Amino acid sequence: MTSGTTGEHRGVRKKAWPALSFVGLLVATTLLAAAFQAPARLDVMSSGGFTAAYLELSKAFSEQTGVVLDTVYGASMGGATSAIPSRLQRDEAADVVILAGEALALLVGSGQVVADSRVDLASSRIGMAVRHGTAIPNIRTIEAFTQTLLQTKSLAYSASASGTYLSTVLFPRLGIGEQIAHKSIRVVGERVGTVVARGDADIGFQQVSELLPIEGITYAGPIPDEAQKITVFAAGVTTSAKDPDTAKRLIAFLSSPNAAPIITKTGMTPQLSIPSR
Repeated sequence: MTSGTTGEHRGVRKKAWPALSFVGLLVATTLLAAAFQAPARLDVMSSGGFTAAYLELSKAFSEQTGVVLDTVYGASMGGATSAIPSRLQRDEAADVVILAGEALALLVGSGQVVADSRVDLASSRIGMAVRHGTAIPNIRTIEAFTQTLLQTKSLAYSASASGTYLSTVLFPRLGIGEQIAHKSIRVVGERVGTVVARGDADIGFQQVSELLPIEGITYAGPIPDEAQKITVFAAGVTTSAKDPDTAKRLIAFLSSPNAAPIITKTGMTPQLSIPSR
């Protein structure tokens, strides 16, 4: 009896092994298929100046390629916790960074961005805005621009590339740095246009592409050519990128001729249309 029972159990076990093997193979195949079907993902950091164009272009890129873009935004420079250099310092994930060219050069120098991966995307001018419904000051000439700075009750500029230039280079060069220091607001962590729209500053200066999308303000125009600083926004692949090839595909898309109309619409000049020097 015991022997017969044992034999019976052994027979059951022999029949179970093939079934278990089949189930295991099915699970493994399913997991493998899911892994192959999972869309590629990229972590992207973009500065404010290129954001308006990026929002449209990134959507088109994802629709065409299936690549999922996880994006955060921040200033090209400055001490804000949301600034791109601060994020990288905290080891936040990034495959692609898009920011002012001079800031990107610093990241290349510090070993955080692959040197030969840089591609210039667009150039941008500094513009001025006022609160909607208020008079637009004359800034057409350097003399009129200087008088506007002296006469305004308050002015705001960003803590990023354009504001750094205004406060440390242009205002001192015009000889009015000390005269307007007490009424100048350095904006950290938000758009200058938002500060102007709230009424916290009478006039505000930032990249044109960052002013145009803000509600509650009127764009007054670019500052005079004699005072202007052209900022080139560029993209690069980080040295910690988990998918460098897909990162390069994104950058190629952002710098392609098809991207030019959107870049132009958002207040910048596509870099591909600027003659090389």
